[in-house]
Amino acid sequence: MTTAQDRARHQEQVEELCAASIRALSGQADLHFRGQRLHRGRKPLPLYAPHLHPSLDDADFGSFRGAADGLALRLAGSDAALHARLGPQGAVERMLFELLEQYRAESLVPDVLPGARRNLRHAFESWSLAFHHAGLTDSAHGILLYTVVQMCRARVFGEPVVEETEDLLEATRAAIGPLLGTPLAGLRRERHDQAAYAVFALEIAHLVGEMLRNSQAEQGPGGTVGDNDDQAAFALLMDTEGDTISNFATALSGRSRVLEDTDGGYRVFTRLYDRELLAAALVRAELLKEYRERLDARIAAMGVNLARLARELRALLARPVLDGWDGGQEEGLIDGRRLAQLVASPTERRLFRTEHDEPRADCVLTVLLDCSGSMKQHAEPLAALVDVWVRALEMAGVGTEVLGFTTGAWNGGRAQRDWMRSGRPLHPGRLNEVNHLVFKDADTPWRRAKPNLAALLKPDLFREGIDGEAVLWATRRLGVRTEGRRMLMVVSDGSPMDSATNLANDLHYLDHHLRDVVQGVETAGVVEIFGVGVALDLSPYYSRSHVLDLDATGPRDWLQELLALIGGRARR
Repeated sequence: MTTAQDRARHQEQVEELCAASIRALSGQADLHFRGQRLHRGRKPLPLYAPHLHPSLDDADFGSFRGAADGLALRLAGSDAALHARLGPQGAVERMLFELLEQYRAESLVPDVLPGARRNLRHAFESWSLAFHHAGLTDSAHGILLYTVVQMCRARVFGEPVVEETEDLLEATRAAIGPLLGTPLAGLRRERHDQAAYAVFALEIAHLVGEMLRNSQAEQGPGGTVGDNDDQAAFALLMDTEGDTISNFATALSGRSRVLEDTDGGYRVFTRLYDRELLAAALVRAELLKEYRERLDARIAAMGVNLARLARELRALLARPVLDGWDGGQEEGLIDGRRLAQLVASPTERRLFRTEHDEPRADCVLTVLLDCSGSMKQHAEPLAALVDVWVRALEMAGVGTEVLGFTTGAWNGGRAQRDWMRSGRPLHPGRLNEVNHLVFKDADTPWRRAKPNLAALLKPDLFREGIDGEAVLWATRRLGVRTEGRRMLMVVSDGSPMDSATNLANDLHYLDHHLRDVVQGVETAGVVEIFGVGVALDLSPYYSRSHVLDLDATGPRDWLQELLALIGGRARR
């Protein structure tokens, strides 16, 4: 039986062997490992790339050996002073530039060291699969970065991308290939010349860094990248599902010159693949039942007093409505039907009637859920919250509808492929397959829609987000309702994001459109619109908005915050 002491001794032996190998390859004598980190004397060396700091928990230690070989090649084959002098200013660009230089150094492994080449490949594949299996490729941010990393290494080494994720990259690679094609070819051609190679590395770093930096706010705390901590910046880029912080980021919003300069405003390249779907139809019946049981368990644990919540909603939303008369009153309006009683009994005083008012909530509320990739981590608590909210609203006499929006594919799908076949015309507008999802329509009671709401737990519903068109769609559905008050609550954790659309137009095409749409809805006044940001301030889009912190507070607080929002008492 292996004891902790045996494992520690084994780890120490591996570190000593790897350090000896690094010293031999680099020709630097004062290198050693301390706590799985390479040091020169007492000073730790930079971790140049994510695949260079694997854990020694790996059973065959292959990743650690590959990391050691990568460090040795970097120290031996890269001029640190030249690299620092050529490096870009932005933190994101510096990280990409750092990674590309690491690839260059590793690609120069001598042919007489085939074992080192295998170790390098093993370390990179281990990191790649860990990144993918952790779900970090599920967001537009993550899949873009992952695709760039794979494309660049494959081109520099002249090797294929990681086989397991090759199909995953297809759409993104097709979208960004035309932009990166020339500098990628330059990387391979100039890899023996660090200064010449840097020219193309800088071009790639600036192109990709701009896209990443402008989409950071969608991912919560990764929205701001510090200039003084390179490794922290890289960690933020790689972890698109970062933890929530108490000081919430504000949604990124900007002007789209393409949208402003285009005749006719917002465009859609093709609506051929757009669909409006019943969300429950996308889930197998058995799986939907499992999701519903899981959701019921979550709701039971919330401990919400539904009857009390319904009373609060009724008091907030109900208005007095004439519902007949109360006769036999001692004051009020004379009731002609009782005048005969006055003749028969002159002392009778109950000859009057008063109007009978019944409080009724003549209103309907739609919950529109952002089903983009970054929302997947919030799916279960939000599904439980929406289920309770809808049920309480129904008990209060309020009509409810639950809708969602996503795309049919990552990075454009069939719409983007059609655009490419047509010769890639400039500024095509929205370039993806829109999926509008109906979880519950306004005419279906909660009891019948109950199973359908559990479809929110299906992970592969969550892709990218075209918010502006979704708000228009939900508003049109509310526009045909007959209720006196119509409300739309949009729940999202980020700015609109579709990588294919942004690449073909500009980075603010979709969020500019969302601002225009919301402003139009608010100006028309037919539908009241609210923004609920999940750990993100949506005030750049919605004049009435609130930030919901699913980590710091509990379900009862969430519900009270939603009450305050529609009651006009929430922070704006």
